[in-house]
Amino acid sequence: MAVALAFFMLGGFQQQQQSIPDAPAPQAAGDLSGLRNQVAPGKATSPDAVQATPPPTAPPPSQTSSSSDAQPTPQQDNTPQQESPEIPKAGDSGAFLIRTGITYVDVPVTVRDKKHQLVAGLTWRQFKIFEDGVRQRIAFFSVDPRPISTAFVIDQSLPSDVMAKVNQSLSAVTGAFTPADTVAIFAYNSGTSMVSDFTGAQGARLPAAFEKAKSSGRDMGVVSPGGPLDNGMTINGKQVDPNLSPQRGNAGFIVIPKEIHPLNDAILAAAKVLAQQPKERRKVLYVISDGKESGSKASYKEVVRYLLTNNISVYGTLVGDSAMWGVGYLDKWHIPLLPTMRDNIMPKYALATGGALESQFSENGIQTSFAKITDSVRSAYTLGYYTRAGVMSDRFHKITVNVEVPNLEVTAKDGYYPSASMRQ
Repeated sequence: MAVALAFFMLGGFQQQQQSIPDAPAPQAAGDLSGLRNQVAPGKATSPDAVQATPPPTAPPPSQTSSSSDAQPTPQQDNTPQQESPEIPKAGDSGAFLIRTGITYVDVPVTVRDKKHQLVAGLTWRQFKIFEDGVRQRIAFFSVDPRPISTAFVIDQSLPSDVMAKVNQSLSAVTGAFTPADTVAIFAYNSGTSMVSDFTGAQGARLPAAFEKAKSSGRDMGVVSPGGPLDNGMTINGKQVDPNLSPQRGNAGFIVIPKEIHPLNDAILAAAKVLAQQPKERRKVLYVISDGKESGSKASYKEVVRYLLTNNISVYGTLVGDSAMWGVGYLDKWHIPLLPTMRDNIMPKYALATGGALESQFSENGIQTSFAKITDSVRSAYTLGYYTRAGVMSDRFHKITVNVEVPNLEVTAKDGYYPSASMRQ
């Protein structure tokens, strides 16, 4: 009897256990719509009420994620940019908007056609800009010319006949600038000197500074080894001039001293002063030289790094041997046994910084080159974008600019090194 009673009670307990409903599924955070069917104070939950409550469903996956860890979808190169950049109004001097915590890269771009004529009228939609192979959004676009700050670097180690042509052409320089421009003058021979700090391009001080920068050049008349008069006139086998007699340690040949052309040092000295000019100005370093380099303390790599860091473009007029037909063109090929070609480093500077060169041999041609180069600087398009590159990084970032118009030549700087001056 006791066994039967125990079995009966156990069966009833199991039935009571089975009647307890399942726990409700947890609601999403902040969702209180299901509380009306949940347990209320003083009331039990009926099984029908629990079954009537629909189970919560997960929200549909979003197409775009706002998480900072999510990587943006790579944009195809042929996809047109939808968002327009900041385009200043005509005559608006406030070309830049001040921002904080971002790094802005300014890229002046010159576009020419097959005939080497400047191309105007392009819009921002026809440009594409890449950093390290990744396309960037054009955040700023302008065609308005900016005031120019130009640092002239004049080579005074040129031969005397070439230097005379340069001296005569310097009087035409001031006509290529506007009253809003500023000009500084540097000269170099065996060393570098600043002839004039930055002054107004249309002021009375600038012509006087160019007059001071004129030089007689180097006397290139040297007796060539060999020939009957190689070591001067002789009588009965003896030198008439005792200064030309062979001395101990030499064979009597005239020793030509090694020329010094510290072009790297001169460009670096001018760039350090030019970098102090206001940010909204176009910074141009204009070199009048044959491009020879020897004896500089600064290396080419060091100078180019400084130029790119401070957004300085190198332009120039090649004179002397480098301006002769074929010679200036063949400089880039490093043909052996032609030292004047090997020593011309101006094409490298212009290519790396987005500048340009003019090769002129005559006085009139040198004067014309000033106006041509100044015109190309004023006609440049200005593109800008914001980069994620940190200013503390010293890594070089490659820049490539393309134009969606066939048969056009685009000139822009090769890249940049991040710096604190790029922070806005």
